Amino acid sequence: MPARRRIPALAATTTMVLALTGCSLIGGDSEKADRADQVVLVTHESFALPDEVVDAFEDETGLELVVRASSDAGALATKLALSADNPSGDVAFGIDNTFASRVLDAGVFEPYDAELPEGAERFALAEGGDLLAPVDQASVCINVDSAWFAKRKLEAPSSLEDLAKPAYEDLTAVSSASSSSPGMAFLLATRAAFGEKWDDYWRDLLDNGLKIVDGWTEAYYGEFSAGGEKGTRPVVLSYDSSPAFTLDGPGGRSTTAALLDTCFRQVEYAGVLKGAKNPEGAQELVEFLLGPEVQAALPGSMYVRPVSGEVSVPQEWSANAPEPDDAWEVAPAEIAANRDTWLEEWTDVVTR
Repeated sequence: MPARRRIPALAATTTMVLALTGCSLIGGDSEKADRADQVVLVTHESFALPDEVVDAFEDETGLELVVRASSDAGALATKLALSADNPSGDVAFGIDNTFASRVLDAGVFEPYDAELPEGAERFALAEGGDLLAPVDQASVCINVDSAWFAKRKLEAPSSLEDLAKPAYEDLTAVSSASSSSPGMAFLLATRAAFGEKWDDYWRDLLDNGLKIVDGWTEAYYGEFSAGGEKGTRPVVLSYDSSPAFTLDGPGGRSTTAALLDTCFRQVEYAGVLKGAKNPEGAQELVEFLLGPEVQAALPGSMYVRPVSGEVSVPQEWSANAPEPDDAWEVAPAEIAANRDTWLEEWTDVVTR
């Protein structure tokens, strides 16, 4: 598994129609009626925990964990905002920092000050920290197929600017900002890096043969030359953790690399849904997500980093997938105020 799988978001119109007609986007165990001995988690399709971790939660609490998962963080946020008065579960997990303001403005969550693990405070929201607790984090970065470049004796790009240079024409694939959370993160990174000239940069990328696909899966597996399938492009938008999954053998070195000057940090949050049928169980579940068992399981199950400073990542991550020291940032309030406008502007640029 090269990296965390991100399923492209459903089109916003589809999401809205389903929500407004009362049809649940969240699949899995949705056919089950909620019971007092259950706690229902609504999340994205990337959610995964080892069976023994889930069993531990259920043994400790006496609650059955029901997971209703669908699509990615963007679609999840839309679904939660549209169903704020009629929540489809007790806890939501997977809202990231690019979409948090959308659900906070919609009044989706009940205040609950979760006890954060040591070190997690640095990922807490400045506004809404009593509503959403940070659970995991990772950085969206440009990845390169180092082996591809070495074979051709061509120096790999090392910066955002390099991607627009003629030497790298037709070599880059990214996911769409309108349909995937990594794509949105990349748009925010470029806005942070180039300011008012962000659109000129995107025009340069397009002129240099940039390929935009729906989501991370299409970009990494469908386009990336190191994605293990039939991709031909050696530059792709993925995660800082991705190189840990492209080793040249057990205990070997990675054949890919993340460009650490191109990254935007994503943080995923969990919170108790307002109107939850089992609010006490919901609080127990949020605490469990922040506990040592789940935090230790995150790298292997969801390919993200724990927010707990007391949990170490696997050795192959430390050796082959370092974190960026200074990821690009955009203030959550600025994202909230401009997200829709920026997406409209970006769409105008890329569909010229």
